[in-house]
Amino acid sequence: MKIRASFFSADFSLLCLSSFLFFSSFNMIIPELPEYLTSLGGEDYKGLIIALFTLSAGLSRPFSGKLADKIGRIPVMMFGASVCFVVGMLYPLLSFVSGFLFLRFAHGFSTGFTPTGASAYVADIVPYQKRGEAMGMFSLFGSMGMAAGPAIGGWLATFFSIQTVFYVSAFTAIFSILILLRLKETLPSKERISWKMFQLKRDEIIEKRVLVPSMILFLCCFSFGVVLTIIPDFSTHLGIENKGLFFGVFTLSSLGIRLLAGKTSDRYGRIPVMRAASATLLCAMVLIAFAESKFALLGSGVLFGCAVGMYSPTTAAWVIDLSLDKFRGRALATMYIALEAGIGIGALTSGFLFANNADNFRLVFLTSAGFAGLAFILLLFVKRENRIAETA
Repeated sequence: MKIRASFFSADFSLLCLSSFLFFSSFNMIIPELPEYLTSLGGEDYKGLIIALFTLSAGLSRPFSGKLADKIGRIPVMMFGASVCFVVGMLYPLLSFVSGFLFLRFAHGFSTGFTPTGASAYVADIVPYQKRGEAMGMFSLFGSMGMAAGPAIGGWLATFFSIQTVFYVSAFTAIFSILILLRLKETLPSKERISWKMFQLKRDEIIEKRVLVPSMILFLCCFSFGVVLTIIPDFSTHLGIENKGLFFGVFTLSSLGIRLLAGKTSDRYGRIPVMRAASATLLCAMVLIAFAESKFALLGSGVLFGCAVGMYSPTTAAWVIDLSLDKFRGRALATMYIALEAGIGIGALTSGFLFANNADNFRLVFLTSAGFAGLAFILLLFVKRENRIAETA
């Protein structure tokens, strides 16, 4: 496939816009879910809000990676966005604890598919030497969606019902799908979908070439799971009315640094940037643990956002560097499995440690700081990566 001299193109721009809407859709409801689940009588299951979502996402990654390499990137992306729409419409209907938890599990298939196909699509259309920068730009739009979603959701919940938030979330996904319809497929030789594609062999689940960056990402994303699960309650504890405010702050703070981190990793390598990211994440989680005011929490959120803004695009570029073209979907799926596992285990662990007891906030955040510290230590032993040629 001919590689463009620049990653800026109509297709790249449309994909970024679709990604913005997709991430806005499912993140819109997150700040309100702990309180909503409590209203249903499920306050003891708060840890499952994120854990079930990430579990289904992780389970679906091997399938989405294989399908992206077989039937194309666009069908995989469209399926994930369609799940967002359908599940968003069902939340108001299944308004009981077991129904809600089932929908959280089903909702996770959205991120199990769309980001895998989208990342492979970006890797297909950008030049080798611009991967870090391109992934930084692409992830920037996803991050803007992650910032806009909770902010909009929090605002809607203030003036309207949670059901309104669910419906707006669903229809935001529709616009993402409409944009995907205008993209051109990048997979050179597509196959017709068949049941055989859903039969996974052992070597089709994990791409061994990318185990190191995936493990580092797992350790970093543990903190993300903690934040998604505990910050809404911690915000209330500190007297912050809008539970989506922290999410908006940390996501916005990650925007500007993504392009810088991507360019830096293109020039100096992925490992130095990842070391800086894990060290920053460690500091952020320690500061959150000792935050006792709104200002302190949001200030820590800025640092947390900088860490996320550094490790997200850099890890994706690192994984693409190490993967073979014909297994690109599988490699990215492996990365996302690690991401979902980190978020899910972080969510479960934090819910267990927190146990609806405000005295446990500090323990939860310091535990996540320990995982970030372990990532930094492991990166000290990782040598400069060897890249796989585009023609491999």
